[in-house]
Amino acid sequence: MSVLGLLYWLSRIIAIAAIIHVVLDNRQPAKTMAWALVIYFLPIFGVVAYIFFGVNRRKERFVGRRSMDMLTKRSMLEFVEQQDLKLPAPYENTIRLFSNQSFSLPFINKRTEILTSGYDFIPRLLADIAQAKSHIHIDMYIIEDDALGRLICDALIAKARQGVEVRLIYDDVGCWAVKNRFFERLRKEGIDAEPFMPVHFPQFTSKANYRNHRKIIVIDANIGYIGGMNLALRYVKGRGGQAWRDTMVRMEGGAVNGLQRAFLIDWFFVDRTLLSDRKYYIKPEAGGALVQTVTSGPVATYPEIMQGYLHVIMAARKYIYCQTPYFLPTDAVFLALKTAAASGVDVRIMVPRRSDALFVEWASRSYLREAVEAGIKVLLYEGGFLHAKTMVSDDAVSTCGSTNLDFRSFENNFEGNAFFYDADIALRMRDIFMRDERQSVLFSSLPERMQPNIIQRLWDSLTRLLSPLL
Repeated sequence: MSVLGLLYWLSRIIAIAAIIHVVLDNRQPAKTMAWALVIYFLPIFGVVAYIFFGVNRRKERFVGRRSMDMLTKRSMLEFVEQQDLKLPAPYENTIRLFSNQSFSLPFINKRTEILTSGYDFIPRLLADIAQAKSHIHIDMYIIEDDALGRLICDALIAKARQGVEVRLIYDDVGCWAVKNRFFERLRKEGIDAEPFMPVHFPQFTSKANYRNHRKIIVIDANIGYIGGMNLALRYVKGRGGQAWRDTMVRMEGGAVNGLQRAFLIDWFFVDRTLLSDRKYYIKPEAGGALVQTVTSGPVATYPEIMQGYLHVIMAARKYIYCQTPYFLPTDAVFLALKTAAASGVDVRIMVPRRSDALFVEWASRSYLREAVEAGIKVLLYEGGFLHAKTMVSDDAVSTCGSTNLDFRSFENNFEGNAFFYDADIALRMRDIFMRDERQSVLFSSLPERMQPNIIQRLWDSLTRLLSPLL
């Protein structure tokens, strides 16, 4: 047998072994078939891609039970001390779901602001950093070495020199393009900066697919941010000729305890330091909005944020309005949205008309056509690149965070969302959606999207096959 023949059969044996590994993992059939097809038809590329991006980590435990109990203890005490904590009846089961599965506790929040552009978010954040007295905790997918990233770092260094504790978690893959000297400068100034799950060949290559996509900031235990914006100049100025439209929520009060707990759990994972001092939590005041900070990730037993979305969608009686930059929904979420629309609920999905990821845009088109055919109103935002990740329903409940309506966010990434059970916040979220709708066009009004030629339809369907992997 020739060398080429030997290599061919060796590649086939390895591919078959990889396919068997995929099948034995008992994941969703769609994802199993997608990986099997890639590995079978592109054996070398497919096996390498599977090693880097396909190995399932859900059965691993990154934080032990005893450590989790310690990290939850203080937030649990503040939760117990809340007065007049009443759970809204329509969403009581959703709240208990989050509390029971991951100790994501509901807190009464004093003040909530919704920020819809980097020009609102960054000045507000810099002002809060300047007022910090105790600590600043940042859990961020991307912090770029650009004019904005350096400005934020200068502000953090100034506070560290004043004795304020500053801790930063950045995602290793999200910040691959950032030189190490950028973070070394922070460390030399006394700032604790740690990468989340660094990827080094060959030890941690199988973890490259599981990223910390959260955007959480906590200042002095009393001020917190959560949403879709990273710390990079494009989140203010936009890029590719498009403005950037995003959403961050700024909170003051008890709900920051949920953000703090999420950060401290991530900090223990990256630094192995238990931070449970009382100063990291605030006693909630009576009155205000009820808020839960919910996190999910590939190592959790269940996909909590996806379960929360399903609860809200199934409880809807009037409307559900969603904004997402990428629409590649899991079967469960898509079925819930289509079922709600068929039941007479006004379901609207807003995505950018022009995406920043062309392959994802192609893959999403068949989903969007199917959504329109199911009675869902699909809107294409034309005012820039829509990166907001929000949902609002029935003038009663809303959510904002880092979770996209796609497989990656629901199954692969470490995500964080705040769920608000408050009419005033829901109405503000609804008004923002309606404002954005005035800058949108109906997907159904574009013949090239609804009735593409056979070549385009075939390509959209082929890319859709890979949607569980995107």
